[in-house]
Amino acid sequence: MVSRPRRTLLAALVAASVALPLSGAARPAAVPAPAPAPSVLGPLTSAAPAALEERYAAARDGIRAAARTAAGHGDARRAGALRSMAAPDRRFLVFDGRDGGRTVEVLGDLAHAERIAVLVPGADTGLDTYGRFRTGAEALLRELGGASGRAAVVAWMGYKTPGTVSTDALTTGRAEDAAPGLRAFVDGLRGTRPAARITLLCHSYGSVVCARAAPGLPVADIVLYGSPGTGADHVRHLRTRALVWAGRGAGDWIAGVPHGRLPLPCVTVGFGTDPTDAKFGARRFDAGAGGHSDYLAPGSVPLKNIARIVAGKGTSLA
Repeated sequence: MVSRPRRTLLAALVAASVALPLSGAARPAAVPAPAPAPSVLGPLTSAAPAALEERYAAARDGIRAAARTAAGHGDARRAGALRSMAAPDRRFLVFDGRDGGRTVEVLGDLAHAERIAVLVPGADTGLDTYGRFRTGAEALLRELGGASGRAAVVAWMGYKTPGTVSTDALTTGRAEDAAPGLRAFVDGLRGTRPAARITLLCHSYGSVVCARAAPGLPVADIVLYGSPGTGADHVRHLRTRALVWAGRGAGDWIAGVPHGRLPLPCVTVGFGTDPTDAKFGARRFDAGAGGHSDYLAPGSVPLKNIARIVAGKGTSLA
């Protein structure tokens, strides 16, 4: 049995390990937004080019409406970000500007893609920080061959991410809330693109979301990077037929997070075994020397290796 002082110390270590690297960060204040049209909230029902264009147009209208609301609220930064997202060349399947924002953006030609990567972000990802998430998706699409690569990258910001400096980032609660939406989206994607190879790419707290969604999910690979853990002690506990990969950059502060689970009254803190530990059972890939935000940096080792996994060439990495 773990003594009370040791339990308290472990809880403090987990909290400090997650919070200190971004101490002082604050969640943006809530900005009002209109309710989106039902047509841009549900799962994907058709990947035919005409149907996709119709959905993209409906989402664009919703983004523009949210930009006007943000401007009226006096938040010029949010309004400017939304106007950029409403550009004619941007393609959103889902947009909801309320409560920090939910978006699903497509980069590449989803209607004809043979390989589809679905990116799931970690903590502190919302409308006000969306640009950095999208930058990684753009870099991955270029690595996959851009428009000529018969690939698409889907930036799935489909849940309310926890703040890094928050107790929500230490438990599976947000992930449990997010998992049904991720499952529904991937199921819809598989139903409309049955021949495509789908890979789930899960960064940081996003790996907890992916683990909760994993059982029976129709994807070829699940890639965990910068992960604090998944809430499971072994890959078999994810109950997936997908190949599960794990990588961590040598300079990633997440390595200092204690790996374990600490039951406390009403909540369990921590996410179990380190996915890059051989005991977890995932296939490990070289994630280079970078830090927590460097996995999809252009030209980087992890970007190249993640792209190989998405392309179905990951067996040479193991």
